[in-house]
Amino acid sequence: MKRYPRDMTGHGAEPPAANWPNGAKIAVQIVLNYEEGGENNILHGDAASEAFLSEITGAQPWVSQRHWNMETIYEYGSRAGFWRVHRMLKDIPLTVYGVATALARAPEQVAAMQKAGWEIASHGLKWVEHKDMSPDEERAQIREAIRLHTEVTGKAPRGWYTGRCSMNTVDLAAEEGEFAYIADSYADDLPYWTKAGGKDQLIVPYTMDCNDMRFAIQAGYTNGDQFESYLKDSFDMLYAEGEAGAPKILSIGLHCRLIGRPGRAMALKRALEHFQKHEGVWFATREQIADHWMKEHPPMTKPRPSEMDKDSFVSEYGGIFEHSPWIAEGAFDLELGPTHDTAQGVHSALARVFRTASEEQRLGVLTAHPDLAGKLAEAKRLTAESTAEQASVGLDALTDEERQTFTKLNDAYTSKFGFPFIIAVRDNTKTSIMEAFKRRIENDRDTEFAEACKQVERIAELRLIEKFDA
Repeated sequence: MKRYPRDMTGHGAEPPAANWPNGAKIAVQIVLNYEEGGENNILHGDAASEAFLSEITGAQPWVSQRHWNMETIYEYGSRAGFWRVHRMLKDIPLTVYGVATALARAPEQVAAMQKAGWEIASHGLKWVEHKDMSPDEERAQIREAIRLHTEVTGKAPRGWYTGRCSMNTVDLAAEEGEFAYIADSYADDLPYWTKAGGKDQLIVPYTMDCNDMRFAIQAGYTNGDQFESYLKDSFDMLYAEGEAGAPKILSIGLHCRLIGRPGRAMALKRALEHFQKHEGVWFATREQIADHWMKEHPPMTKPRPSEMDKDSFVSEYGGIFEHSPWIAEGAFDLELGPTHDTAQGVHSALARVFRTASEEQRLGVLTAHPDLAGKLAEAKRLTAESTAEQASVGLDALTDEERQTFTKLNDAYTSKFGFPFIIAVRDNTKTSIMEAFKRRIENDRDTEFAEACKQVERIAELRLIEKFDA
């Protein structure tokens, strides 16, 4: 069977209510990356010097050589930048992404982080690329990062962010650590659950746009005003969404050697002042957000369609299109994935099979539908779905006159088109159904066949929405 691992749907058009504490309209989550002393350096056993996220434009790794300029730029972050940021943010809940080897070389900074009550999450063992590591090598790095982090800080990290990750990182981190969250994702404005490492793993996405890393790349900020303006615009948009009833997270990424420079720090200061002028702003660590989300929105426990075997899938969805399990069988063989684990996702797969079926097959689906308020209903031989649908608009309690009218129209319609009149009754009232009946009986067969197929798809959609809501 074809299964596509990426989830292109997420929370969809109507994300879950975040229910931030005290009715906050926005969660502001600030990360300070502590990487200085953990970057590529032959002193650290690496093959070359660091080349990423510095003031040096177009920096390249120096193989088997130390790079004095690069080293001292990183040292600025630990010696000066960290303390400037600490003075500014020590009273605000903040998450540190701490590279374990960097933390081990920063006893005073770690003590200051802990005194401020900041969360210290793991940023891996070293600030190096993981993309070319074998799973066994990366697993060993993750294990050692957790061990060293625990040794240096006094407790195991509850959060994980690699950054320079591989395709295996999230699975391996979920397997190796009892993490409240993993942050190696940029996929959403809210936390979400995923299957990783054989279990439900909470993801609290990070950011690359509200991130001072853009001072160190070509497509980035050149002065503090640009960073400040972007942070304010991001805050204002998300705050407005929160006021409208859909609160999100504003995630901000900082680096000691970048935001710690005076001109950039002043821009951050002005942005923070803008945030603090608003009511209903929850400054939180990622750990706090993860704990809140786990309480408010635990992982879905019912089976996911994309993870079902064929028999289970057909058993669950074979009756969505009336008496036509072959549609579910065909849908199962499509390229399903996490993005199909919703009512709309399953409906899309089922509808694709129905739409590409022959006219004879589609006619079979139409004729499988019962007459509205017809003999099957009277004999109580409708499917449970059809019974509930017809009852929802009172078709199970017609007067004798209404029943005679429906019977007459049913007979005339079926005689003309060769299939029963089909309409998504949950979209209608008894009156609007009667009006549609009288209007559509005047159509030519091709037009009415197309309309009936459209109504069959809509009935299936409504059935799935009800099933998933339940």
